[in-house]
Amino acid sequence: MQYDVETPQAYLDALEDDWRKALVQRLRGIIRAVAPDWDEGIGHKMLRYTGRNGPALHLNAQKGYVGLYVGDVAVLDSSGDLLAGIDCGKCCIRLRKVKTLDEAALRMLIARVHARHEAGERTDC
Repeated sequence: MQYDVETPQAYLDALEDDWRKALVQRLRGIIRAVAPDWDEGIGHKMLRYTGRNGPALHLNAQKGYVGLYVGDVAVLDSSGDLLAGIDCGKCCIRLRKVKTLDEAALRMLIARVHARHEAGERTDC
């Protein structure tokens, strides 16, 4: 889904008060903890996190899942072990309504995105 907003707070305010909003807020917390130097803004009508080398990842509540757009998943998890069992596309992770979330794996993935991005290495698709 696309939200025609201009600030991260307006984005959060536009979300329905359901599991997706709660998950977006949890993921925001992880991103901010792992990459406190990144700026949070809006890009492509979703939350965007930007480091010194430009936009690094996006976060968006879709109709049936929350999308974490991290770049090329195969580059970030070449063995497939980190994201085993998680619904991944080429450039995104689709997190559906779940009772448990492997926050350690997501924290590690975001740390990989942060490290590669800050080192100037490409992670995009």
